[in-house]
Amino acid sequence: MAIKITKKIKSYSVNKPEDKAAEAAPVVVAAMPATAEIIHMHEKVERPEALVGATYKIKSPLVEHAMYVTINDIVLNPGTDHELRRPFEVFINSKNMDHFQWVVAITRIMSAVFRKGGDVTFLVEEMKAVFDPRGGYFKAGGVYMPSIVAEIGSVVEEHLKFIGMIVDPELSDAQRAMIAEKRAAYESRTKKKSSEGDLAVDAGRDSADEAASQSGEGASFPASATMCHKCNNKALVLMDGCQTCLNCGYSKCG
Repeated sequence: MAIKITKKIKSYSVNKPEDKAAEAAPVVVAAMPATAEIIHMHEKVERPEALVGATYKIKSPLVEHAMYVTINDIVLNPGTDHELRRPFEVFINSKNMDHFQWVVAITRIMSAVFRKGGDVTFLVEEMKAVFDPRGGYFKAGGVYMPSIVAEIGSVVEEHLKFIGMIVDPELSDAQRAMIAEKRAAYESRTKKKSSEGDLAVDAGRDSADEAASQSGEGASFPASATMCHKCNNKALVLMDGCQTCLNCGYSKCG
């Protein structure tokens, strides 16, 4: 069949038999792998039949009976690279019924915030900033708690650190060495004063102070230590005319 060329030829190509066979073959398009949908925490996520969690005990001198705080977590995207463990609900149980109303209210509000998703770590600072008008207390270890609500917030903070939502900045090696050096200097000075005592009563009093420094609410810090306003631990001592914390290294003299 003749074809009349009416335009100027600018280029040409020769069709080979293998080209015709390739054109006749069906084109197979590789199917793209289906991407799994990443599930994030939101209020429409349904509660599974079983949840993982932990229970924490709170024993405050402000109440007669202990409180048990249970925080249950939901595991999102299990078995994948996007697996996350997020808090889902919280319960507080106690024999003391005096605080029943606000305990139920606070647990329902916290659970609702957890199920909303997003950054729920703000609850920690909000709760730890609540002060009791009757005054706070020192819990075991010498940590000051301004209220029961603040200690519940401290428990939530501990749990969020456990599941990885809050990353606690660790002290550097230089800071650890500095704290260890100050602590050793304070202990050696205390022992020196104890050995230089002339009266047996003074020696007995020093030994009692030493025993108190190893146990009780001051834990491993000296019994005469005061509260550090930076870390809220009873670990602030006077060294070389300057208040120094033996727990976090804070010093008023810099």
